[in-house]
Amino acid sequence: MRTVIQRVKNASVSVDGEQISSIGQGLLVLLGIEDSDGLEDIDWLTTKIVNLRIFNDDQGVMNHSVLEKNYDVIIVSQFTLHASTKKGNRPSYIKAARHETAIPLYEKFIENLEGKLRKKIGTGIFGAMMDVALVNDGPVTIIIDSKNRE
Repeated sequence: MRTVIQRVKNASVSVDGEQISSIGQGLLVLLGIEDSDGLEDIDWLTTKIVNLRIFNDDQGVMNHSVLEKNYDVIIVSQFTLHASTKKGNRPSYIKAARHETAIPLYEKFIENLEGKLRKKIGTGIFGAMMDVALVNDGPVTIIIDSKNRE
């Protein structure tokens, strides 16, 4: 699983002109799922996300997590995070999981993250064409891949 995590002042997701999710301060998480992902990836990644110390303390030091601050989260599925640009100029998405594999993992990821945050989170609609709006805070953008645990 690959994520792009953005610290935001606010974010929203709309489909066909209708806003389906919105948050104030918190995290917008773009989530890419590949065929080899499983429950271990979900658990590791959701634990990492809720505990990332990327929110400022009173001294302006990134020292607090989204969990500590009780901020909100929106998860948006994005298969293009697994794009390969090794050959030519058209990206290949061969590593991205197909719907039948990705949807249950996406749903489990949301369930797991909600359990760790102890509250509902916003989401996009899997496979839909979405308009994602955000105001970056910082900006702070972190990329985490469960297959490359640095």
